[in-house]
Amino acid sequence: MRPRIAITMDVTLADGERRVQLPAAYAEAVAAAGGEPMLLPPTPAGAPADLPHLADALLLTGGRDLDTTAWGEPLHPKARLMDPMRQEADLDLLASADACNMPVLAICLGCQEMAVHRGGRIIQHLPDEPGERADHGRAGRPRVFHPVQMTSGSLLARLVGTERIEVNSRHHQAVREPGREMAVVARAPDGVIEAIEDPSPGRFWLGVQWHPEDMTDRPEHAALFQALCRAAAEKHAP
Repeated sequence: MRPRIAITMDVTLADGERRVQLPAAYAEAVAAAGGEPMLLPPTPAGAPADLPHLADALLLTGGRDLDTTAWGEPLHPKARLMDPMRQEADLDLLASADACNMPVLAICLGCQEMAVHRGGRIIQHLPDEPGERADHGRAGRPRVFHPVQMTSGSLLARLVGTERIEVNSRHHQAVREPGREMAVVARAPDGVIEAIEDPSPGRFWLGVQWHPEDMTDRPEHAALFQALCRAAAEKHAP
């Protein structure tokens, strides 16, 4: 049986109607890696009570910005907020997955949510930070690419098989502080955090700021989904 990978979905407003959606690349990446994609729309009820029985791993997807007022931090005027139901549901899913040691891969917004769940903080608008931040992608600009340097011996470096890769970039927010028991394991040349993980033995708890689902033609990015599916299969095994 293929491991079941729960994939979070976004909430959008179109023609006055709220809709849930997901870019196909996420499900395609999971399927190509040997997993069974399970689309998980946000609901007011939060995480399913039987999440560990429904899925073997969790994939947190990208999206709009977190509402920082939820933890008492003033909102930046450039913030483009995600649907509040999704924010609450995603953080509830993270709490449930963390409690049962479920493998988690968190992408872009998901990486920021992972940090916030562990008590970390985010940079709300990179162009306001000291130093050049022009290479991370902003609204109205085409997708850009830049290298990231990974920490030797980290889970991330072991998975991709190298300590330096090129990633895509289309974000204006990033992790500022990774949170409790979290390690920064990759940075861009300007110092922006590009990946975080829980280094505890036996954990697969990894967040990346880029979008590997759009680069699965490159083995180092496809490797992240393959590793998530392997970790899920190990949790699923009797």
